[in-house]
Amino acid sequence: MREKNLPDQEPESEENGESQRGRWTQRPWFWFFLMLLLVVTTMNYFAGGVGGGAFEVSSSRLFEEARKGNIEKLEEPELDVFVAQLRVPVQVTVTDFGGEKFEKASRLRATIPPALKGQLFEVASDRAEVLFKATSVPAWQVFVGGLLPIVILVAFFWWISNRVRRQMGGPGFFGKFAGNQAKRFERGEESISFDDVAGLRNVKLELQEIVDFLKEPDRFTQLGAKIPKGVLLVGPPGTGKTLLARAVAGEADVPFFSISGSEFIELFVGVGASRVRELFEEAKKNAPCIIFIDEIDAVGRSRGAGLGGGHDEREQTLNQILSEMDGFERNQAVIVLAATNRPDVLDAALVRPGRFDRQVVVERPQKDGRRAILEVHTRQMPLSSEVDLDILARGTIGFSGADLENLANEAALTAARSGHQRITHEDFNRAKDKIQLGTLRDEAMSEREKELTAYHEAGHALIALLLPETDPVHSVTIVPRGRALGVTQQLPIEETHNYSRTYLLNRIAILLGGRAAEDLVFNEFTTGAQNDLEQATNLAERMICLWGMSDKIGPVSFKRGEEHVFLGRELGETSHYSEHTAMLIDDEIRAMLEHGYQRALKILGESREKLEVLTRELIEKEVLTDREIYELMEIPIPQSLLDTLTGSRDKDDPQASTDSEQKPSISPDIDPGLLGLEGA
Repeated sequence: MREKNLPDQEPESEENGESQRGRWTQRPWFWFFLMLLLVVTTMNYFAGGVGGGAFEVSSSRLFEEARKGNIEKLEEPELDVFVAQLRVPVQVTVTDFGGEKFEKASRLRATIPPALKGQLFEVASDRAEVLFKATSVPAWQVFVGGLLPIVILVAFFWWISNRVRRQMGGPGFFGKFAGNQAKRFERGEESISFDDVAGLRNVKLELQEIVDFLKEPDRFTQLGAKIPKGVLLVGPPGTGKTLLARAVAGEADVPFFSISGSEFIELFVGVGASRVRELFEEAKKNAPCIIFIDEIDAVGRSRGAGLGGGHDEREQTLNQILSEMDGFERNQAVIVLAATNRPDVLDAALVRPGRFDRQVVVERPQKDGRRAILEVHTRQMPLSSEVDLDILARGTIGFSGADLENLANEAALTAARSGHQRITHEDFNRAKDKIQLGTLRDEAMSEREKELTAYHEAGHALIALLLPETDPVHSVTIVPRGRALGVTQQLPIEETHNYSRTYLLNRIAILLGGRAAEDLVFNEFTTGAQNDLEQATNLAERMICLWGMSDKIGPVSFKRGEEHVFLGRELGETSHYSEHTAMLIDDEIRAMLEHGYQRALKILGESREKLEVLTRELIEKEVLTDREIYELMEIPIPQSLLDTLTGSRDKDDPQASTDSEQKPSISPDIDPGLLGLEGA
């Protein structure tokens, strides 16, 4: 799609081939300084009239020359300021940047107090010509020093206001400032269709109804059907909500108005509501069409929840949106699409039937969707023959569409830095490590700190290896990356939406395994377990308060520690449980964490020899892959992990072994470090 400029928008001057000189002359400060220079020059010119060329002296020096009879002509050009023309030049002292020096002066200038003016006229009038006595400031000085600067400032601000009115698009002072700010797109060569949106099959099927209605409205109206007035796209950031809205407009071949929720809100009261009215009026004129409001939570949050009451600009704008959406005539063929990743904060009146009466959930893609997205983003990239997109899709669980696009781009950048002609598995591996773990830090750790980090990460890895119902260990490293000194990664084999109590308790033990290893070996704790403690505490709190996994508390859900978007809402809500229950919850969280810590201590104590072996190997190599870890610990590689690593190559091999009791091996041409997701 191509963007169509609104009719009253001015094209940018630079796009019209304006010269460098023209751009300079259109800057406001250029004219301001030009006018200031003119004023200063004019004042200096006039000031050089009567008193020009005269040397400034003290009043006593002027009296001395008058008594000597050396004054030929005495003038008072300004009030209390006298200029004397001398018969014989005298020597005066002048101070400049070079210091004091002597000059011959034939004209002297001095300021005489009013009490001494009469005496000066008496002394000078006997031998000198007194031309006049000034009683006020001259007319030219009043004009130059007073009226002219005012005239210049008025002219300057008038010029600025004219430019502002022209840029805002109207004769009024605010012009287009309070008008429609939406961008309009028409179908063109760059239009987007559903074919350009990889994955999200179910979402595209649901949106196809909107497209069919815009193309053939009679097919629905003759049966008495009404299309939803609003469709709300809900999902995490980067899942393609905006892209889907563009695709709907491209498929339907209708005008498409796009605006962000934050563009409605301005400092001035009533501007947001005015923009909403103009947007919907423009949409009605171009029906059938689509209005897309991105990040609608910026303007659609619950009303009356803030400390400022219900009369702020945001709420007035929301009220206007509600009025416009509910005021549509039947089958007017104006569809409102909106996107948000915070549906929980939206006002209830906004998501009711009749407004946004349909919600389409855009989740992170599954394996097939991730493969399709990778195919789209690597379509123009020269990939090595060893790159298997199916393996990449298996190892990127939890990645959104934006994450996958970033992965492909980082892999291309890595290949370019390495001087590769084609993108390899190793390039994707390095790109993913950089995204998940951060950039490698070129800093040297002391031997003591390196040993502590090795024991810490070995504790995480060993607990994950020995406990059942855990994700397989993918890699362990003590190379500083990002903000971490070391990372233990576990690889989920498949998408999981429901987690068992056993899995979560094992997860807590894994998180506390690093601290337990430090305690077991050094009888000491370090600050390295800060993030582990935060994750473990948050997980235990959710298990007890949200998921009812505490025997003591029971199957009860409590709202505790939830994020409140508005301070006013938090102040208006009361606690749903007593202080006694809160103390029980705190005790249960502490008991669950202590249980997990003791489990980790027990496992590491019983497997102390394996802990030492893993630590020494980690200190020597700094990075251990899954294959190296399982072979070192003499533990068979899980069949699920083996299937993930070998991928589609085992599908074509009828001789591939599936005996779980036989120790599997990974083909050496498969890089196990290519995959991985989360770190402990």
